[in-house]
This record gives sequence, C-alpha cells and structure tokens, in this order.
Amino acid sequence: MNSPYGSTRTLVRPTHALIAPDGHVSSPLSGWQDASGVVLISPVMQPGPRFVQYLVHGSRDARSVGAAAGVQRLVYVLEGEAQLDGQALAADAFAWLPPDEPHDLRPPEGTTLLVFEKRYQPLPAEAAPGRVVGTLAKAPSEAFLGDPDAVLSTLLPITPGFDMAVNVFTYQPGATLPFVETHVMEHGLYMKSGQGVYRLADEWMPVAKGDAIWMASYCTQWFVAMGKRPAAYIYYKDIHRDPLSTGDFVAPSEPA
Repeated sequence: MNSPYGSTRTLVRPTHALIAPDGHVSSPLSGWQDASGVVLISPVMQPGPRFVQYLVHGSRDARSVGAAAGVQRLVYVLEGEAQLDGQALAADAFAWLPPDEPHDLRPPEGTTLLVFEKRYQPLPAEAAPGRVVGTLAKAPSEAFLGDPDAVLSTLLPITPGFDMAVNVFTYQPGATLPFVETHVMEHGLYMKSGQGVYRLADEWMPVAKGDAIWMASYCTQWFVAMGKRPAAYIYYKDIHRDPLSTGDFVAPSEPA
C-alpha cells in the first residue's frame, strides 16, 4: 500500500535510527548465495554503528557458508525453519557462530532470519567460545529488576569470552523499562511482536512488529508496551571489552 503524501515512520539521526518495514528494499546479500534481504543497521550509517543487523529472506537454494574473516554471527529464526549443518532450526531458535568457523546455513522459501554480525575482539590468552545453538523457550529468563511483567531472556552466556550479548525482552501491556537508560553499550533492536512507544534521545516514537532500531552509545532510551497483547523485542549490545579498543566491522565477503 502506498503511503499517503510520502509519509513514513523511518528516521535516521546521529544517535539513533528507526527503520520501519514500509520502506524496506530487498536486495542480494553479500556472503549469501541466492538469498535476498534488508540491511537494517550497518557502519555506513553516520556516525557509524560498530556492527551489522540484517534480515535474510530464504529461497529454495539460499545458502551461506560463513561470515567474513574474523567476524562472528548470530542467527535468529523469525519465521519458518532453517538448516544449520543439517540441524533444523525452527522459529525462535538461534545459533551463535564463532569467527572463522565455516558452516552451512540454508534458509528455504518462507523462512526469515534476523542476523547480527560483529568483528570479534579476542581477549589475551583466551580463545573465542565455541558454537552456541539454542531456543528462546529454553533460554535463561528472569523478571527484570523484579518486575514479573518485564521478562528478560538471555540467549548467550554472559562470560568474558563473548564480546556481544543478544537478549529477548518481553513486556506485558503497560510494562515499561523502569528508568531512562544511558550507557556505553550500543544497541541493535528488532520488534518481534506487539507494539509500544520507544524514547530515543528526545523523541518518543510508536513502534510495532517488524521495526528495527539503532541506539548509539549514550543515547537515552526507554520503552513502554501498549495495546492488548505482549510486546517483545530481540536486541544486541556490545559487552566485556575496553571502549578504547573497539574494532571496526568489515563487510562479509562472497562465499567460496
């Protein structure tokens, strides 16, 4: 459906961005064969996120054999079912794939993947963690700061070997972040379900399923779930590394 008067909720600011699905333009993806998708967040935005977040739309022959050298990848199945080295990943399953580990990832027709990629920053005398595969249903979950209406599910271990965290936050209608957050970590976020209002810097924006958000370091942020159904989003943040040694992302290369 055409937007009246060319309107859209999408906006890009120096400290934050909201990418609404009404403006998505699918295109071939670097590092993937026979797959199209939408790059939602990337370093070419200014001043420049330090990671990439994108959607993959599956097809009969869609395939990826790995990210670029030194780049870690987290894949979350939003819809359908993917195959990872022959293992089925159903909706709400995920896999964290270490840097420089080849893999055979196949999203068939009808499957949509959310992917986060970031250049891995190793720690001295500590190897990168091994592959992690799991499901949202089995991820550790707890009431956020004691609020049972705001449940945080942690997909990856919170250990120093990981320099990224990916979590799912589920809110009952009316639940909120308990305070306006301001912190050194940056975020990439994707609305899985529901709707609400997100405060980013000094803007309050309605958000709903399919929206993507980038939040730079120190961008003030707050959320309230609205409507009659729970709202949930999956989000990335950088952790466990010295801010003075933040690495730059290198775009994925074409697979062999």
